[in-house]
Amino acid sequence: METVRRWRADWRYPTTLLCLYGFFSTVKPLEPFIISYLTGPDKNLTTEQVNNQIFPVWTYSYLAVSVPVFLLTDWLRYKPVVVFQCAALFITTSMILWLKSVAAMQAMQFFYAVVTASEVAYFSYIYSMVDLKRYRKATSYARSVQLLGYTVGSVLGQLLVSFDLMSYDNILVLTLVLIAVALLVSCLLPMPQQSMFFHSLHTGQKTATEGTKRHVDGTVDATEHTSRADVSLEGTRDEKAESGGTEDEAGVGLDGKDEDLEESVGAESCGRVLLQLWKDFLQCYSSRQLLYWSVWWAMATCGYNQTVNYVQVLWEHVQPSQNVTIYNGGVEAVSNLLGAATAYSIGFTEVRWEQWGELALGGFSGLGAAALFLMTFIGNIWVCYTGYVIFKCLYMLLITIAMYQIAADLSMERYALVFGANNFVALALQTIITAVVVDSGGLGLGIIPQFTIYASYFSLIAVVFSLRGLFTLWRAQSSDRVESTPPVQTEPPDSALNY
Repeated sequence: METVRRWRADWRYPTTLLCLYGFFSTVKPLEPFIISYLTGPDKNLTTEQVNNQIFPVWTYSYLAVSVPVFLLTDWLRYKPVVVFQCAALFITTSMILWLKSVAAMQAMQFFYAVVTASEVAYFSYIYSMVDLKRYRKATSYARSVQLLGYTVGSVLGQLLVSFDLMSYDNILVLTLVLIAVALLVSCLLPMPQQSMFFHSLHTGQKTATEGTKRHVDGTVDATEHTSRADVSLEGTRDEKAESGGTEDEAGVGLDGKDEDLEESVGAESCGRVLLQLWKDFLQCYSSRQLLYWSVWWAMATCGYNQTVNYVQVLWEHVQPSQNVTIYNGGVEAVSNLLGAATAYSIGFTEVRWEQWGELALGGFSGLGAAALFLMTFIGNIWVCYTGYVIFKCLYMLLITIAMYQIAADLSMERYALVFGANNFVALALQTIITAVVVDSGGLGLGIIPQFTIYASYFSLIAVVFSLRGLFTLWRAQSSDRVESTPPVQTEPPDSALNY
């Protein structure tokens, strides 16, 4: 019994449960084939209905619920939102399986937007349960398991579809079973006793984020940073524990000594929290360099999300004219693995990104635009697949560089604030593009004009940041020349020489 109690008090216990939840909730074998399923005989929807009426609902709903869900996540102390996320995922999958109309699929997209917005609770939870020195290790475990889940789901779906082992409906039933396992695991998670600002520890624990720096080593991709960015937004905590305990002794559920601590958990007013956020926001974005990198972050993430969301519609448009087997699942698996490897490789490069980074953003964004143009106009499914893998790898490479540059000099609180704000702006831009370009209430363009616009959008990003990168490089070289020029030696007056 003592062994069980010691194990439950250790940081590995909540981390293991969260990893199990992350794996089972991300194995989605049908996701790479969702367009084929919705437009096939099972649902009998048209591509135009899926593209112009159903998918845009996710973007609008995500923007609407993102901020309320984030605040609710901290107020409820993470675990309830994790459970709620899994329940919403179960509802989403059930609606896909049993409902057919356009209105029902639009409602399904709303629930999926809630699932996406609740992703913040996944990483927020573990940061409330482990000590600061274990953040990096716990994060790597949690994110690696998620990537494993996505990859396993894509490969499993490809095998089931290619060898006709299961129908689409049976694949969804299998997915529901996996989600049910994840829901059970989420209910077993221990409840945190604190959150970052609505329920903060005023005694017994030194704030994990106080004065610390977050260093990004490129081992994680954009989806992780997006989740981590929403963890902590307010750093007004007491400097020292009144009880005099160590950091591990004061932590929640770390070494089983909670009963020896006198902890005071208070709830900070919402107005005070928002005021602190606004002050930190203004101070962070007063840095011009951080502002430029954040602009690229928001613009590129917007274009990337639009591309990933609608790429299956493009593949579906190309495939009917070609008698080929659908390899969407394999392509997603390969792109995920290569994208993660590309992002990981950044940690081993010795480049002065503060000098060359913006030029890299412009140049590689141009390559991404070229890949999108090839996907759009060549009309060959293998070119589409190859272009998608290249585009995704380039984005993972660049977003890692941008994250590193932004995070290098930020404390945890402002790291979270800036990353959260950048992603919110990206989502707002995505909503505008969806409303104007995709939605049937706007232009309602077909998939080829859509991807032409996305490719042109990345071309604009490439031009702007290439010019900005060249200017930054010229200014840096000019500064180096000025510093390397020796000062002019003036001859002393005659009186000084005679002396």
